[in-house]
Amino acid sequence: MRRYLEIYAIMFRNSLIREMSFKANFLLWIIVEALWFMGQIVFVEVLFQYVDQIGDWTKWQVILLIGTHQLILQIFQAFFYNNIVAIPELVRTGRMDFMMLLPMDTQFAVSARHFGLDSLVNAGVSVAVIGLALSKLGLRPSAAQWILYAAAVGFGIAIHYAIMFFLTTLSFWIVRAQGLVYGYYNLFNIARYPDSIFRGAKVFRFVFTWIIPVILVANVPARLLIAAASQSPAHLLLEIAAAALIALSLNRLTWKFALTRYTSASS
Repeated sequence: MRRYLEIYAIMFRNSLIREMSFKANFLLWIIVEALWFMGQIVFVEVLFQYVDQIGDWTKWQVILLIGTHQLILQIFQAFFYNNIVAIPELVRTGRMDFMMLLPMDTQFAVSARHFGLDSLVNAGVSVAVIGLALSKLGLRPSAAQWILYAAAVGFGIAIHYAIMFFLTTLSFWIVRAQGLVYGYYNLFNIARYPDSIFRGAKVFRFVFTWIIPVILVANVPARLLIAAASQSPAHLLLEIAAAALIALSLNRLTWKFALTRYTSASS
């Protein structure tokens, strides 16, 4: 474990050096992501001029949900997104050969090569919005709630990672799998909607809760903070933890099998 932490620290440092070499691009992406985030907040403000609640979610609860979704998305982008979307190209060009020759786990090697500092900065904006929403709601979550929230956020990131990584493994059979990867990335947006709106669409809710569990990703952490669910906190955390562990396990098995099918671009 210590060896992998040292390797990741080196990769992290190299990523920061690379980011700071293109400062204008770094600042531009921060601005673009921040504007997109603010656009979502404005949309909620407009929507709640016509309705008082969405299911059992009030305006500031929805803003808390959007802030949580953005926090999870930005952390995922910071640590994993750029690495995952590059995997099909590694397979297509044969550069996966070099990744497999490295004296470390191949999945770790392809997952931790790059780091996006701009996304981590925008995660800070998400935290500020979450804090504002809690203030408007008059909520002061306990230390236990914050611990459960942090754990649920971690499980949400793990779900996104496992599903998107699984899709990239298809590049071992489908040479260009970027379309599937970007398609799932667009499904991220489902995670920012209150789960109440899916009650009438039972098939849709089942698919995106138990097959592709994106509805759980932000809704569970947000409900753990606002305590607005009928289920107990333990039940909610168990639900998202089980989804994350199953997704990660299937992802690992698929990746191991995919490596046995890899024959290099030159073969």
